[in-house]
Amino acid sequence: MISEEKEETLATRKAKGAKGGGTIRQRPDGRWEARYTLGIDPGTGKQIQKSVYGKTQKEVRQKLTAITAEIDSGTFTQEDKTTVEQWLNIWLDEYMGDKKYGTIRNYKNACRYHIIPYIGQCRLSDLKPHMIQTLYNRLQRGEDDKPPLSPKTIRNVHGVLSKALNQAVLNEMIRLNPAQLTTLPRKVQKDIQTLTDEQIKQFFVVVERDSYRSILKFILFSGVRESETIGLTWDCIDFERGTIRIYHQLLQRPKSAGGYTLAPLKNDRERLLTPPPTLLALLKERKHEQMQQRMKAGLAWHGWGSAEEQNTWFVFTTEFGDHYCPQTVYDHFKRIARQIGAEKANVHSLRHTYAVLCLQNGDDVKTVQSNLGHATAAFTLDVYGHVSEKMRQDSANRMEAYLQRTIFGRQA
Repeated sequence: MISEEKEETLATRKAKGAKGGGTIRQRPDGRWEARYTLGIDPGTGKQIQKSVYGKTQKEVRQKLTAITAEIDSGTFTQEDKTTVEQWLNIWLDEYMGDKKYGTIRNYKNACRYHIIPYIGQCRLSDLKPHMIQTLYNRLQRGEDDKPPLSPKTIRNVHGVLSKALNQAVLNEMIRLNPAQLTTLPRKVQKDIQTLTDEQIKQFFVVVERDSYRSILKFILFSGVRESETIGLTWDCIDFERGTIRIYHQLLQRPKSAGGYTLAPLKNDRERLLTPPPTLLALLKERKHEQMQQRMKAGLAWHGWGSAEEQNTWFVFTTEFGDHYCPQTVYDHFKRIARQIGAEKANVHSLRHTYAVLCLQNGDDVKTVQSNLGHATAAFTLDVYGHVSEKMRQDSANRMEAYLQRTIFGRQA
């Protein structure tokens, strides 16, 4: 038989209906219910009341005490039935702002392939650190016929999930970001691929037979990113002052959004380069070559039509004046790489090679960081730390030679 309805007013709440105030009663079905007040609805002027349930009076009282304490401290958030998958889809649709197309695509892939299949059906409010930790561990092991992911990829997945959960915290959907309480796999620094001195010599011989020789030599001479190089326009180059201004890059977008487009730099920080005379000579040669291509193409020319348009047109173009595409640049370089015995190298290896040559020839890290467009010198050191180790050893060897020659009168 259902027990007689009981109601208990919390001793700590003397003012009925006060914010956080609550009562406990036993329902006709035998369960216990605690009702609490969140305040007054500004639209209706009525109290906002919510309930929590439990099997015993003690259980419900504990829940109510915890909730009222959170209300008093300002940390209370209402239970939300939104799932992780639902929230990720909302976040991807509504909170990307002006992020680049490639970044959004990577975010979507991380959610679709690595997050949603494992924790997508979990309520956002129920998501705990250990659940996310289990996700990362499974990704690292590889399960369900899926290969294990590298520490770097798992860290990227974590970055996406953590950003989405941070926004949920700001939206007061959850109190804390559970992803921040997980342990990430140790990042393993991969050996960067650079060209050896012998391969560089062979590169300059082989590249002269390739129609993409100008852009490939430019990246090696300057260390400029591929997207920045493809997006380089003639107004970026000041032949009189001998400088190159890097302030935008060419990025791919969906065809529905207009395809390729010039966009701000990776870290939105433009930079001014002072290239070697050899590189400026290459660019002058390229400008002359482009004018010849325009004359030869005639009505088939897709590039600039006037001197004013030429000033803002792309430096590196096809024989018909179209900008280069990353895949085509990659294909041309890989053909050369195979011929010089650098099969594992890619276009970015030319940028790495430039950086290593600068460091080995005495450039300070701050200068190299500035030329490469890295956000910090620490990042430059992290990527090229093995080079600085060699530089330190070379410095020690020079000091030893000095000591032997000057102090001990010996020839090293």
